[in-house]
Amino acid sequence: MAAGSAIQIPTRLPLLLTHESVLLPGSTMRTSVDSPRNMQLVRSRLLKGTSLRSTIIGVIPNTSDPTSDCDDLPNLHRIGTAALAVQVVGSNWPKPHYTLLVTGLCRFQILQLLKEKPYPVAEVQQLDRLEQFTNGHKSEEELGELSEQFYKYAVQLVEMLDMSVPAVAKLRRLLDNLPREALPDILTSIIRTTNQEKLQILDAVRLEERFKMTIPLLVRQIEGLKLLQKTRKSKQDEDKRVVAIRPNRRITHGSITEDEEEEEDHDDIVMLERKIRTSSMSEQALKVCLKEIKRLKKMPQSMPEYALTRNYLELMVELPWNKSTKDRLEIRAARIVLDNDHYAMEKLKKRVLEYLAVRQLKNNLKGPILCFVGPPGVGKTSVGRSIAKTLGREFHRIALGGVCDQSDIRGHRRTYVGSMPGRIINGLKTVGVNNPVFLLDEVDKLAKSLQGDPAAALLEVLDPEQNHSFTDHYLNVAFDLSQVLFIATANTTATIPPALLDRMEVIQVPGYTQEEKIEIAHRHLIPKQLELHGLTPQQIQIPQVTTLGIITRYTREAGVRALDRKLGAICRAVAVKVAEGQHKEAKPDRAEVGEGEDCKEHITEDAKPESISDTADLALPPEMPILIDFHALKDILGPPLYDMEVSERLSQPGVAIGLAWTPLGGEIMFVEASRMDGEGQLTLTGQLGDVMKESAHLAISWLRSNAKRYQLTNASGSFDLLDNTDIHLHFPAGAVTKDGPSAGVTIVTCLASLFSGRLVCSDVAMTGEITLRGLVLPVGGIKDKVLAAHRAGLKRIIIPQRNEKDLEEIAAHVRQELTFVLAACLDEVLNAAFDGGFAGRARLEHFNSKL
Repeated sequence: MAAGSAIQIPTRLPLLLTHESVLLPGSTMRTSVDSPRNMQLVRSRLLKGTSLRSTIIGVIPNTSDPTSDCDDLPNLHRIGTAALAVQVVGSNWPKPHYTLLVTGLCRFQILQLLKEKPYPVAEVQQLDRLEQFTNGHKSEEELGELSEQFYKYAVQLVEMLDMSVPAVAKLRRLLDNLPREALPDILTSIIRTTNQEKLQILDAVRLEERFKMTIPLLVRQIEGLKLLQKTRKSKQDEDKRVVAIRPNRRITHGSITEDEEEEEDHDDIVMLERKIRTSSMSEQALKVCLKEIKRLKKMPQSMPEYALTRNYLELMVELPWNKSTKDRLEIRAARIVLDNDHYAMEKLKKRVLEYLAVRQLKNNLKGPILCFVGPPGVGKTSVGRSIAKTLGREFHRIALGGVCDQSDIRGHRRTYVGSMPGRIINGLKTVGVNNPVFLLDEVDKLAKSLQGDPAAALLEVLDPEQNHSFTDHYLNVAFDLSQVLFIATANTTATIPPALLDRMEVIQVPGYTQEEKIEIAHRHLIPKQLELHGLTPQQIQIPQVTTLGIITRYTREAGVRALDRKLGAICRAVAVKVAEGQHKEAKPDRAEVGEGEDCKEHITEDAKPESISDTADLALPPEMPILIDFHALKDILGPPLYDMEVSERLSQPGVAIGLAWTPLGGEIMFVEASRMDGEGQLTLTGQLGDVMKESAHLAISWLRSNAKRYQLTNASGSFDLLDNTDIHLHFPAGAVTKDGPSAGVTIVTCLASLFSGRLVCSDVAMTGEITLRGLVLPVGGIKDKVLAAHRAGLKRIIIPQRNEKDLEEIAAHVRQELTFVLAACLDEVLNAAFDGGFAGRARLEHFNSKL
């Protein structure tokens, strides 16, 4: 402050009373204001003032402002600091207060207190003047020696710190540029000192006293740093940290502990750098990591970016850039593993064995991208785990159902708070190899939102021509995914975007037949449930005929999940009886197990209450194993949920059975029609889609145009079927949305039955799209529909002739139990749907054109 005499402060200053801190000239301080007089000072003076003069206030240290306006002011400290209010911030939480940022200008002395309310105002005298330098030669020489000594210690202190830190370098420049007389105040406010020590410096009006009081503080700080350096390890010189200039650090035993923690962090950073250099990451990734580790060394730990950068580098080290597992390529062993884990699923097993065979011939084969499409419960997810087991690879499942943010796939950019890599990179970090089996579960249930389209983000992941350089937003460097075997699962391809579907090899996984379900139950489900419930085969037996009863009467699904739950319910009921029987004495009367007409062991009707519902001691050998028959099923599972007899629902004209495909598998669908007097309107109910409504209009139009040929009339005997007649078509299960063209032949058959008064055969189901010319066009989902008809006990199925090729996918034993009618036109459909045919007048022969 060589120009301290040029600083002219007002002779009347409003006073800000502080108690927790001391403001020195040349330093900056942030203080909280919540007392009445100080609040009034901020509101009246600082917030309403319009000139620079109004922002100058007097800061009085070591003086508390009373909590009430009525209380008298305490004795004011006689020396204060004139300050410039730089910033004022207000808040109402947890109570109204202001936060001031003030910069000290010079010292002053209170001459007289002019007023106390609404805030104190005093007449002051400026004290920071430099006339003492002109008092004489001796004084100037003494101050010069003190100044040089002070400057020497200050430079020594700063040079002990890391000059690469910007704050340290700036402080070093300030030592050379600022006047020497301003340095005691500034350095005292920077180094760690107590409020009492700062108060003594503030009270030292004479410059000589100020130098003499500050020099011991600098020496103490230097000695503290030397002590810290002795406790550090040999590599401490490579990474010096700012210790003395931070206000929140103390040269005490506690701060030595903090520096020891810093030393540990430093060792971690050195070890992290060593891992980066010895890792097998790509050249581009190595370049990025070395640049980031260089920034990390220069970065204070208090910066939020420090933790983000360190987490990024640790992730880069943990990623498996070149680490992979060796595939097991023995086809015979792989076939055994697949057959042991899964029954049926020949398509999937064949595709895995093909991949293994090609891998034997070509080592650098890119991983295929498969998509298993089928109803729930058929084993799509579990077969993916078996494929990983067969290949000897790591397995990781990524659930995509409901994902609506592309950042889940590509990750977040590191500029965001809480950024993290996407699920693909996280999965690679979890498995630790670069050639795992990734199962992308429920890929058809991805959603789109304002955060982007995750299905579009998957295009790069699932494209063999692009995924060798997949770039996650978090990593911001390319990662090779070409060795990853991606397997996606879906219930339907209708909701998968075409571009994404085009990148995957779709393999249909149809539902199981009854015979396949029985085999799966006895090979896998029953042993699993016995193990889960602590039972043994010597305690419970479930014959195949009982399993068939569960499948046909208590479940109706394409997969086996409901069957698994029913078997679990049976095991729980038996476990209760076994647990109760272990604590009771054996009863003399026990049920005898007889032999039935089919040479199978069943519990007789008389013995059933004792073996299932009674509390007899079931743990004794004579009553073991407990045999589950149809009576036990009814006691445990309740009455049958499904009735396989459909003939009673076809007891009147105007009802036909169609076949429908759903994401849950095939289903049979009843179509009902009725007619009444009206104005020729067609009513459709059952939550039908637009395509199915159009099929209904096509059907009625074709029947109206062919009514004379088939002798179809309305109630009044007219061949115009809609003349004074309303028709109502209903598709039961009205709560389920229905759509698609495959119900066309069923609607035609239903209406033909209504207008002819004849019953449709009760064992016939049909599917196919129709045209106005009476042609039957092919439809999809034939295998699922045929299996649904087979489960329902139907014997004849009418399908389009052009769908004959789809019958090859159906198991031979199912085809043998069913009769297939291949229809090319509606005449053939109607002849097959009614007993004795549906005769009409002969068609006119077509003439060959002579043109």
